[in-house]
Amino acid sequence: MSGRGLEKDGTIAREGALNRVQEVFAPVVDAARAQVAEMFDSTRLHSAYLYGSIPRGDAIPGVSDLDLFLALRHEPTEADRAAANTIEAALDRSFAEIDGVGILLSSTRTLLSELERHDGGFFVACLCTPLLGSDLAEQLPRYRPTPLLARETNGDLSLALPRWRTRAAEAATDTDRRTLSRLTARKIVRTGFTLIMPRWGGWTSDLSESAELFGRYYPERVEQMRVAAATGRTPSADPALLSMLIDHLGPWLSAEYTAVHGEKAPRP
Repeated sequence: MSGRGLEKDGTIAREGALNRVQEVFAPVVDAARAQVAEMFDSTRLHSAYLYGSIPRGDAIPGVSDLDLFLALRHEPTEADRAAANTIEAALDRSFAEIDGVGILLSSTRTLLSELERHDGGFFVACLCTPLLGSDLAEQLPRYRPTPLLARETNGDLSLALPRWRTRAAEAATDTDRRTLSRLTARKIVRTGFTLIMPRWGGWTSDLSESAELFGRYYPERVEQMRVAAATGRTPSADPALLSMLIDHLGPWLSAEYTAVHGEKAPRP
């Protein structure tokens, strides 16, 4: 793998692996595998994956969360979501090594569809680490850092901004504001990176590296992006910081993204 997150043929390398999981998190991963298998039998679950800092090997004990992705044989139901919620709560309660658990659900039909090929499909093939079942990446293409990938992964910031403004206005506690700041900051940094990804010609999920690479092409905005990267790691309850992200950096980035890459294909 090159220093730009690519294989020798120029395709994006899968960024995580089970052998990169730090020893302190191994019991958490084992428990996650067991609980998913218990709650979702083979008639419901096609495959399960880890993603985020734990399979990348750069998680921080007591700070990082556990991220799981489940590919189901059918479209997710309320019962599926309830089962996922049960797993989230049980794992979060049982392990001080993690600060929260998040489980995403989708169907194999959706993930393998043409519409999701460069979004959900890319996510599974390059950003997810197989944990249970047959790896869907075997049915997906190899991906390159192209404008098409940029558009379909992060060309929807304009849709998120109104939702974030509503949540910011309704945030009643510092916990609400910290949760929102982490969400918005991470989305903005990743959007900033994929804006310049085709020009740079590689892939990274590291927030700090993403901000610095973005700054090579947009130096006038790099300080704001550095603040966003720091907030993605250490959330803030500061309303002024939220306003910077949602009312200033976010709208500029959305407009620039659309001008450079266009808007993401609409979803049903």
